[in-house]
Amino acid sequence: MSFLESIFGTIGDLTWGWSLIPFLVIFGGFLTIATGFVQFRYFKRMFRVLSGSNQTADPNTITAREALFVSIGGRVGGGNIAGVAVAITLGGPGAVFWMWAIAVVGMATSLVECTLAQVYKRRQEDGSFRGGPARMILHGLGENYRWLAVIYAVCLVAAFGIGFPAFQGNTVAGAAENAFGLSRLITGAVLTVGTGYIVFGGMQRIAKASDIIVPVMALGYIAMALIVIVLNIGDIPAAFASIFANAFGFEEAVSGGMGAAIAQGLRRGLFSNEAGLGSAPNVAATADVRHPISQGITQSFSVFVDTIVICSCTALMILVSDVYQPGADIDGVVLTQNALADSLGNWTSYFLTLAVLLFAFSSIIYNYYLGENAISVFTKNRTAILVFKLALMAIVFLGAVAPGATSVFFFSDPLMGVLAIVNLLALMMLFPVLARVLSDFDKQLKAGTDRPVFDPAQFPDLDLDHSAWNKKAE
Repeated sequence: MSFLESIFGTIGDLTWGWSLIPFLVIFGGFLTIATGFVQFRYFKRMFRVLSGSNQTADPNTITAREALFVSIGGRVGGGNIAGVAVAITLGGPGAVFWMWAIAVVGMATSLVECTLAQVYKRRQEDGSFRGGPARMILHGLGENYRWLAVIYAVCLVAAFGIGFPAFQGNTVAGAAENAFGLSRLITGAVLTVGTGYIVFGGMQRIAKASDIIVPVMALGYIAMALIVIVLNIGDIPAAFASIFANAFGFEEAVSGGMGAAIAQGLRRGLFSNEAGLGSAPNVAATADVRHPISQGITQSFSVFVDTIVICSCTALMILVSDVYQPGADIDGVVLTQNALADSLGNWTSYFLTLAVLLFAFSSIIYNYYLGENAISVFTKNRTAILVFKLALMAIVFLGAVAPGATSVFFFSDPLMGVLAIVNLLALMMLFPVLARVLSDFDKQLKAGTDRPVFDPAQFPDLDLDHSAWNKKAE
């Protein structure tokens, strides 16, 4: 076991250790410039997905809004509650600014990766869609790169389909035990049954569940944060001033100063919004939309919601409280709990526990779909999917009832680094295709078409599934 740990530790060092984060930042900046600052140009358009006009007539497909909520459910999690607290503690208030910065460039990265996932999606026998980086590689780069798609799929199953659900189960059980005194066995059993009910209903049930859970958890958390902000409105200008002063080295809150703020902000921001890691495109490809860019815009919005909105809520709650101590050795969730309690009372620990439960559960069902989608790259055998569903339920239960068991899944973070590298390589090679699709979208808008429609016949040189695009212009 120690030999395996050393191998994956080396993989982690070679990815997350020094190369991957700067690469993601530089690549995101390149995409922002190369697409003409697309995340700003289409910012107003992002909010359209929240309206009721995004319905699909096919019951086997899911809407753009449902795909948005599934991906937000996956992105939003411990990183928004504990991760932000850790970033501020270790990097100072300036870390928040650099989280915002990586989110802005990450919005462009997410738009590009999710658009390409839509371009190369495939309609299934039941009418639903599948896609993601693995299929993007197979159909965009060709069979010569199947080995790259296999590496991606294996890492996706191992990291998101197996490793992370165990950690999420552990998070839920730990939070319930600390706040309500519930036995881990009871929490594990309830969580496992709930997970089974959702995943055995397929992508449609996952989407319907997320359509309910995600708005409730996100809006509830934002509402609580707004109450804290209003009650401490006089301290908000000082909080923002400390964020900017610490971000640019005018004020040093922790040892390391500006360097610590940049390092913590970028790292925690990337872990939170997942832009560029290749996870969200698997869900983005399932949506029934008129044009690939439309879903790209939607997924760019999910990065905005995750980091600019929800992470900022956590940051401001902490910074206006009296419990924040720069450089202190404290658990991230505990710091956020204490900050809430400082403003609203001890009862808020129960609210935060409920938020953690919902965040973790939505992440589990999101991770399940990523694993299932990766397995479908290898086989269409339903037995394989059934075995994976049962294995996932066992892993969630194990992670909940035996906290020490999560140490077995030490390979998750290093493999996520490999996922990101494979995804970024594919995005670089397929960027010319993205540029053509974006140009098509822009031209239709300039011609007066309010809702552009993708016509695969206009791209005869690409390996596209024409049956996946049957929308007509209005």
